[in-house]
Amino acid sequence: MQKFDQLTGVAAPLPMMNVDTDMIIPKQFLKTIKRTGLGKNLFDEMRYTTDGKEIPDFVLNKPQYRQAKILVAGANFGCGSSREHAPWALMDFGIRCVIAPSFADIFYNNCFKNGILPIALPKEDVDKLMDDANRGANAIISIDLEKQEIRGPDGGCVKFEIDAFRKHCLLNGLDDIGLTMQKAANIDSFEAKAKVGQPWLW
Repeated sequence: MQKFDQLTGVAAPLPMMNVDTDMIIPKQFLKTIKRTGLGKNLFDEMRYTTDGKEIPDFVLNKPQYRQAKILVAGANFGCGSSREHAPWALMDFGIRCVIAPSFADIFYNNCFKNGILPIALPKEDVDKLMDDANRGANAIISIDLEKQEIRGPDGGCVKFEIDAFRKHCLLNGLDDIGLTMQKAANIDSFEAKAKVGQPWLW
């Protein structure tokens, strides 16, 4: 998994509550088990018409937000079904951080397992960052995970909380497999002993 330590980039405003996972990546794109290629279909039904043309007014279709790395959204982001394709699509588009007043639990957990930092903040802080994000190409926000700080275009600083274990995993690029592989020597030792003591299992 890609490490997350510091991130600086354009923040896109999406002032919508209850953005569910089917809005993030509609069900017809869930056939793949690859984590790549889903970015073009991120928010598909809001980004494109039924005949595949871009909807100019949607935020990620605007020139100033096409390279956004951060998304500032409304409460209960990522609700709905528990599809891991939702963080895959965000990641593939280039969004590494989502800031909102609250998140659905399963989506929130899936973000950490896929190298995305979800930051839950009080609504007044999100509103300020939403205003910053509305500056278009000047909506540059910097995030420092180690210091747990967000800095806006005017230099203002917002602190955020994060579970220490999840912070450790993001800083070191550790998903569930990565955490398991840290114990590879112990696993190998256990298997070697088991092969001697219980050869019929092998």
